[in-house]
Amino acid sequence: MTAITIRDVSESTLEALKIKAAKGGRSLQTYLLDLVTRDARTPSLADMMTRLDRETRSDVSTSDILAAIDDGRQRR
Repeated sequence: MTAITIRDVSESTLEALKIKAAKGGRSLQTYLLDLVTRDARTPSLADMMTRLDRETRSDVSTSDILAAIDDGRQRR
């Protein structure tokens, strides 16, 4: 495993992180590791948009949809 050092963290930020870790019953190291791991696993907005575009493509046109609606109404 690799160690990461974060420099120039203000005292107020460090204190806030320690409090959040303690409230969750975790050490500061565990809390920060969970936070970094979660962020690394979260896809970027650009990645999500690419996936959404890829998965929502359709060959059905608006006119096909409207024709199907009209056909359904005529069958009533």
